[in-house]
Amino acid sequence: MISSIKNWFRWSDVFVILTALSAVPALAQPANFGTLTLTAKDTSGVLSGSTGGSTSLPAIVSNRDRNNNNCLGFADPKPDHILILQQPFSRLKLSVNSGGGDTTIVVSGNNTVRCGDDSGSGKDASLEDTDWQPGTYQVWVGSMEPSARRSYRLTVQGG
Repeated sequence: MISSIKNWFRWSDVFVILTALSAVPALAQPANFGTLTLTAKDTSGVLSGSTGGSTSLPAIVSNRDRNNNNCLGFADPKPDHILILQQPFSRLKLSVNSGGGDTTIVVSGNNTVRCGDDSGSGKDASLEDTDWQPGTYQVWVGSMEPSARRSYRLTVQGG
């Protein structure tokens, strides 16, 4: 009888612990390639990474962004970068340089999605938009072809 009570307490303790753990929200996964924080003094920065995922970006965030632009490309489901804005920015520009690869960019945060594709005459993506509120944004740099691996530099400039 005593051994069955001891076993009951052990299993009940395990049940309580498992129940408590299941109530804790999953921790946010860190970015694949790093974080950039913009402040009143530091209004720009450069991040590096590589494309290569096979998940459709529209399946991760949205088919269209707040300006009705198409969200295109393929990337890893986990964001490539985290962008932290410590103040509002009236304008922000993100530019990808992969040496001419056909890249895309998607930014999601503060209940807003922004998407960018080809810039100018090149195939590298850029995104310029207004009214960026303070907060944390997830950034994906994708490619038009699934699993296409291209190294890139992502430049972020605030204004």
